[in-house]
Amino acid sequence: MAIYHLRATMISRSAGRSATAAAAYRSASHIEDHRTGLSFDYRARGGVDHVEIVAPAHAPEWAQDRAALWNAVEAAETRKNSQVAREIRVALPAELDHAQRVELVRDFCQRQFVDKGMVADIALHAPGREGDDRNHHAHILLTTREIAAEGFTTKNRDWNAVEVLEGWREAWAQDANLALEQSGIEARIDHRTLEAQRIEALELSSAADVRGDEAEALHQTVRAVALDRPPLPQLSAGAWQLKERGQEVAAVRVWHEVKAHAAEVARVAQELAGQVRSWLERAADHVLDRMQPTEPGLAYEGGGDSRDRPQDFAARMREAWAARDQRSEIGDKRSDKRETQSEEREAPQSLAERLRAASKGLDHEEIAARLAVIRQGREVEGQDKARELERLKAEELEREARRVRDNGLDHGW
Repeated sequence: MAIYHLRATMISRSAGRSATAAAAYRSASHIEDHRTGLSFDYRARGGVDHVEIVAPAHAPEWAQDRAALWNAVEAAETRKNSQVAREIRVALPAELDHAQRVELVRDFCQRQFVDKGMVADIALHAPGREGDDRNHHAHILLTTREIAAEGFTTKNRDWNAVEVLEGWREAWAQDANLALEQSGIEARIDHRTLEAQRIEALELSSAADVRGDEAEALHQTVRAVALDRPPLPQLSAGAWQLKERGQEVAAVRVWHEVKAHAAEVARVAQELAGQVRSWLERAADHVLDRMQPTEPGLAYEGGGDSRDRPQDFAARMREAWAARDQRSEIGDKRSDKRETQSEEREAPQSLAERLRAASKGLDHEEIAARLAVIRQGREVEGQDKARELERLKAEELEREARRVRDNGLDHGW
């Protein structure tokens, strides 16, 4: 599914960074820094799918030359702690093809940055060789000064405002969703917090339930389940590069653990969604049968297979949920099912209401514990394999030593 990620950071000399080095690395190119005399050559770097510079129409011609552009940026800054560039990193929808991703990023940069006077240096990166193969993303380097026909002018401090960043975050979600919609893809992204989205999903589910839209109520309930997870922690630029190289430092380890936790939640939600779709299809068939019955007993009310009834389906939802969380509150609810059946008959609930009650709150500590057990098991398995390799190696050395000794005795006789 499409994910939302937009992060803005500053490239500052106080952190020992330069715009020339950042541009060379992200575009896999070679740039000589005229200010420091350093050479940054990343032409051997792989994984860069597309690069281009988008500048205002009135910008000088050299703004389209990457080395000239960022050397001009460095020359315009005189302080040793100057902020020389801003970087925007966004996750690209894996559901789009390459050309669609390029167009999405280009149009977003034109409207949000270039039309306001910035120059945008775009680099689209492919997923790393290790990890999630859907991790298409883009790095956008932006100038901190406005550019005129004669070159860079004053810095625009308004671009540092929090509300401007929030505007960029919302605009990226809107642009990406429009691209997905135009491509006939159902997935959507959202720039709001997971908690805000989850609350909205529960409210929409309740509202749909009130107006009798069972399908929408179920859809929003499953969406709320999928959103009940901790957000991915932010990684610094250095930690992100280590993650891309497969180096497991503490921050990267935490990031992977949270991502695994989110994947576990997604699997639960996916199973619930599949069962919801299955029930809705069967319910639709029953409605058709009820309108034009071909055999006695096929009407939805009072006939047909009892497994297709909403109350039994809700129970199966609870069972599927409890199978992953047997020691959670949901597991306890299953044991009380018989005691509450009479109450349910007195106050009937809709399928969506039952599902909401069954899926209220994931036990994140339990999920983390299960993931830890899995991880520990893998570590033990790796240690066992290492010990087995050592044992085989020792046996091979012993056989070789024995062969040498035997050969020596043969020669001695």
